[in-house]
Amino acid sequence: MWQVTTRCLCWASSRGWQRLLPRSGPGPSPVPAAPQHRSPARTPGTASARGLSSMVPSVRLSPATRSLFDEPLAIAVQGLGPRQQVTLRTSLQDETGELFQACARYQAGDDGELDLARCPALPGGSFSGPEPMGLLWALQPQKPFRRLVKRDVQSPFLLQLEVFEGHGDPPGRLLAQAQHERAFLRDGVRRVPVREGRIRATLFLPPGNGPFPGIIDLYGTGGGLPEYRACLLANHGFAVLALAFYGYEDLPKEMKEFHLEYFEEAVNYMLQHSQVKGPGIGLLGISKGGDLCISMASFLKGITATALINGSVANVGAVLRYKDVTIPPLGVNAKHIKINKSGIADIIDVLNNPLEGPDRQSFIPLEKAECHFLFIVGQDDHNWKSEFFAVEGSKRLQAHGKEKPEIVCYPGAGHYIEPPFFPMCAASMHLLVGKPVVWGGEPKAHCEAQIDAWQQIQAFFRKHLTGQPSGTSTTRL
Repeated sequence: MWQVTTRCLCWASSRGWQRLLPRSGPGPSPVPAAPQHRSPARTPGTASARGLSSMVPSVRLSPATRSLFDEPLAIAVQGLGPRQQVTLRTSLQDETGELFQACARYQAGDDGELDLARCPALPGGSFSGPEPMGLLWALQPQKPFRRLVKRDVQSPFLLQLEVFEGHGDPPGRLLAQAQHERAFLRDGVRRVPVREGRIRATLFLPPGNGPFPGIIDLYGTGGGLPEYRACLLANHGFAVLALAFYGYEDLPKEMKEFHLEYFEEAVNYMLQHSQVKGPGIGLLGISKGGDLCISMASFLKGITATALINGSVANVGAVLRYKDVTIPPLGVNAKHIKINKSGIADIIDVLNNPLEGPDRQSFIPLEKAECHFLFIVGQDDHNWKSEFFAVEGSKRLQAHGKEKPEIVCYPGAGHYIEPPFFPMCAASMHLLVGKPVVWGGEPKAHCEAQIDAWQQIQAFFRKHLTGQPSGTSTTRL
């Protein structure tokens, strides 16, 4: 009755990474460093330090000084000794001052060159094997339970890359360093704060006159107004409205009750916007934002395509109201919370089954929707049973004669499937649970899932929002 595509991804072991990575050309001339025991002089994109030998190691990045966060970054080190052992470390600070770091051990080639697109990382660091982008996706917080998010998309993250001598712990002498900006807004993309009626949102418009295919983007129980996914998506030609729904400005402070009329205002705003291509728009939601998107698609007009990232087909966490309809939240059983030795909660079994007893009232009537669905599923999601929700949603749609949704499953991917190269968050605070929870996932598999899912989401919206024949959603690659 239903079909699920499982994506087994092998980017690092194939040439997929090399196809994505930009070609690295010769870097600028090396900059001599200060004497030993002091930091080398730093130049964006390339830097070096004078060692005891005549060689001057330097970092070569491509693009040299700045790239978009969801784009690959080619990293190489030149000027090393033949087969010299070095440790590379990346560091990044978020807007709150939290530090994220990753390190990897390498050995240069016979020519003293080290190209991460060709050279495997050796055991003992944050990762091993051929991982050209490992120094980015393996970034981990230096304090527990922190998750990397971008709060101000108008400024880039500043990535620091250092090259140390040897494989010691702590690292040896600093040989070279470089800085690189990882930006979120492509040149020409317009960021427009929206405060119309009750709407609290930010609209991102691509360069040009449009109109552009329109999308409303929703995040989860963290509240506020995350903009980073919306603006990255706008870089690819979509008009995207990042929509807050609680915990922001004068919106409700707590997640107790939502009125779909608020979301209807946002849909109508997009449908009436001169820069948004009709006749319908798309919805993109992760976690709690996913079931809100299903509710919007089920009750509101003007929705053509809905993509969910680890979403639920049952209403979760708060009462949902629309006109004379009330959908209660799915029941929970706190006794099913499991606490590990580190005090981290596993909540995967906490939600009740929406197919049984009174909890059936929480199942969103998605069969009322007149749109195409895409379910992105991390098969190691520990927030809830995302694959179960996707399959049950598919069953219900087909039982009512509706089009079979596209379901793409990723083994080893956890709950927070973000845009490419965001490091996996293994555990962090859950506002509703009140303590740290495990989100699931294995870092490399999760990273590969993010890269593929990003392409799947864009292809899905282009197919259904750009006037091409709709047809039946496929579960292709």
